Amino acid sequence: MFRTTPKPDIDVRIWIDVEDLFVYFQANRRPSGIQRLAFELQKSLRGLGGADRIRFVRHITSSLTFSEVPWEEVEALFTGGVAHAPPRAPDAPPLAAPGGGWRARLRGPLYRLPPTVRLALVQAGRAQFGVLLALASALRQQIAAVRGMAGLAAAVARLPADRQRLPLVPFTGSVQPGDVLAVLGSPWSMPNYAIMLDTARRTHGMKVLLLAYDLIPVRHPEWCDAGLLWHFSHWLETCLPLCDVVLAISRSSARDLERYAASKGFALPGPVGAIPIGTGFGSQLAVLTQAGASHLPAAGTYVLFVSTIEARKNHQLLFRVWRRLLEEMPAEQVPTLVFAGREGWLVADLMQQLRNVGWLGGKILHVDNPSDSELVQLYQGCLFTLFPSLYEGWGLPVTESLALGKPCIISNVTSLPEAGGTLARYFDPDDLADVARVIHETLADRAGLAAWEAQVKRDFRPVSWDESAKAILESVQ
Repeated sequence: MFRTTPKPDIDVRIWIDVEDLFVYFQANRRPSGIQRLAFELQKSLRGLGGADRIRFVRHITSSLTFSEVPWEEVEALFTGGVAHAPPRAPDAPPLAAPGGGWRARLRGPLYRLPPTVRLALVQAGRAQFGVLLALASALRQQIAAVRGMAGLAAAVARLPADRQRLPLVPFTGSVQPGDVLAVLGSPWSMPNYAIMLDTARRTHGMKVLLLAYDLIPVRHPEWCDAGLLWHFSHWLETCLPLCDVVLAISRSSARDLERYAASKGFALPGPVGAIPIGTGFGSQLAVLTQAGASHLPAAGTYVLFVSTIEARKNHQLLFRVWRRLLEEMPAEQVPTLVFAGREGWLVADLMQQLRNVGWLGGKILHVDNPSDSELVQLYQGCLFTLFPSLYEGWGLPVTESLALGKPCIISNVTSLPEAGGTLARYFDPDDLADVARVIHETLADRAGLAAWEAQVKRDFRPVSWDESAKAILESVQ
């Protein structure tokens, strides 16, 4: 059962910036963790505060100001079904493809060259490919920005006639000194964002509240797109000094943010508070009784890792562990390892390695971009879940797993021990032997695994999103 949260008295009006959600859905079919978390917070804030006290705004980029948007338009972003791809079958070895393909046709002449010449050509090709990827990333960002502005224009056009003829700052008639502008999402790619915050503070006497997720781009730029690194660093350095309240989604992220501010030489308004993070998402509860998807693996035959496939999430580690398990155990005793999530950044080498080994003879399976109903089915049917990430702001798949009654074996770094608590088991993600040992011991002791699952179902206490929203409200009272 969720803990109940009493409805607080709200003395201020909060304007939540949702522009990043509209821009995100211009280029993506399904929300990632940040979008899901932001939406659940916004929904609970509106439920606790009411439609008059909790309002939503988008950007008017031409005047660097905000315009109010109805909650129904925000909610509509998260409704409506989309089709999802079935699991990716193991690929045939490259040389076995009919006709050889363009890679095979190039491989023959290339391998007839002297090794030093061949290496130089390959390195030059990779360098050129990297340049093309950077250009493509920049182009995608520009397209997203253009689409976002087009979507804003369409939204304004749908407003009543009297709202279309608004002055320079559309919400001027409603905003009051002391109102709060809440930044609960991921607007770091928005141009001139600091100017917009500064204008809201100086012109309208508003306070700015920022919820920080993580500092991955500045702490570990090696895991990020180069464009993201620049945008995030600029956004953080220009916007953080303008905030009146700074919160984080974990104590780990709060510490990171305080250290970052100290390293840059600017003072925060006070200690960074960590809010409790809600468990699961409302849409998942509605799909628990839906019919199972036949293309997913049979219950009890697999271990689950829910995450976008990217370098930071450490899928490479589990690939190595599963190779070791297949060397140490009979293949029929090794469960399938399911990667549930879309392919992301910096994993081209990993995906090629998986294809080269036929996805370990089918012992690794990729369920691409699963729906909520597919995710629930995968959680319910797995033996346990894994989360070997090297850095997290919180760890939503960990609490999802525990909420659905499944044991979770996870990294012992950053925020993950906060998410897993005493019900998860831990390993050092930098120690392959330690990871393999914990997983091997869990697989070998099925009676112990059953007892652990019973403990999770008995002892896990989910956090309601109302608790998360109430912590935000209390920070601005």
